[in-house]
Amino acid sequence: MKKIFLISLIFTLILITSLIKNSTKKIEEEIFVLNERILNSNIQLDDLKLEFDYLSSAEKLMNYQKLYFENELKEKKIDEIRSIDFSGKNIEIKKILITKFNEK
Repeated sequence: MKKIFLISLIFTLILITSLIKNSTKKIEEEIFVLNERILNSNIQLDDLKLEFDYLSSAEKLMNYQKLYFENELKEKKIDEIRSIDFSGKNIEIKKILITKFNEK
């Protein structure tokens, strides 16, 4: 009787241990995935903060231009901006269409 009880106790302990290991492994995988998402989100946040801090206004850009680039940069009006299309054999320069978000 003692042997059967002891064997069943050992088997139960082994079964419980394997269940606990599997559940902790799943939790560790979820934590890893969440940490990766947080890392990616932090990188995006840092990039957006940098963009906002340094490129948030034309006045700031002009001040940086005066501080760091002297006469290397020139101010352009927004309707003078063009895009270059390299997709075909020919190079095309196209005018950029600018619309407001409020327009329908």
